[in-house]
Amino acid sequence: MKVLGIETSCDETAAAVVEDGARILSNEIASQVELHARYGGIVPEVASRQHLLAIIPVIQQAMDRGNVGWQDLGGIAVTNGPGLAGSLLVGISVAKAIATVQGLSIVGVNHLEAHIYANWLADCKPEFPLLCLIVSGGHSDLVLMRGHGDYAVLGRTRDDAAGEAFDKAARILGLGYPGGPAIDQAAEKGTASIELPRSWLKGTNDFSFSGVKTALFRLVETGKVSDTADAAASFQEAVIDVLVAKTIAAARQHQTKQILLSGGVAANRLLRQRLSDKSLIPVLIPEPILCTDNAAMVAACGYFRLQAGKTDGLDMDVVPGLKLV
Repeated sequence: MKVLGIETSCDETAAAVVEDGARILSNEIASQVELHARYGGIVPEVASRQHLLAIIPVIQQAMDRGNVGWQDLGGIAVTNGPGLAGSLLVGISVAKAIATVQGLSIVGVNHLEAHIYANWLADCKPEFPLLCLIVSGGHSDLVLMRGHGDYAVLGRTRDDAAGEAFDKAARILGLGYPGGPAIDQAAEKGTASIELPRSWLKGTNDFSFSGVKTALFRLVETGKVSDTADAAASFQEAVIDVLVAKTIAAARQHQTKQILLSGGVAANRLLRQRLSDKSLIPVLIPEPILCTDNAAMVAACGYFRLQAGKTDGLDMDVVPGLKLV
């Protein structure tokens, strides 16, 4: 089964065609990073307007590069939440229009669930039960996955998500936007020589990154940071220490067969290396392009939902605050 995936939850206009939930035939992404960089963050109204301009050409490009026609598709998978309401509406409206005209089934996909399914697009296939670490700009979640669609959230951030913390730290250090790649790049040139706190929240699987961000701000504010690269490396180390330790502990506690890393922050080089090195069970990590927002992961997730007979009607709406469970 070939599935067309559509992703417009934030500031990436993306479309992809995936076969049998695993083989990428095309994966097209129109990024708005340069546009929003001038504002130091995403402007929702600007993002939705750009989606309107880009979505038809991006979908057509995905179909052309995948060498498929509408008659070759088994369905359409589209992100319906969580995300920016205006951005989500663009993707869903176009998906509904195509489904109506072409007579195709349509299924709404949770953006967080789609990030998990990016791991089905890798060479190694996941085995249940799994421990999933989803780390992005808006989420830092530890999820136990016992089967397709069978989730239990074990822990999540109580304040800033890891990606949000990286964005704020980059702003504090004057490294620009987007913050995650900026921190990662600067940290390569520095050493983690600055002492920053870790919030362990003992007895829980939850995360908290607001404290380390505030500690960094105080150091910069009082002139105690002399080397930006060292500060970036120290901040990155503090965040990743907690992510890795809590993920491995949860996997051990629930005796999972594998750990899946997903979300935009999963592209961070130190996180990928540290989790792989310290874990005693296999760690699956998508290639970086599949960690950030893309439509291939949406199509992969949609395939398994369609295979299970789950479809949505044309009354499907966007759910900006959609939860995984």
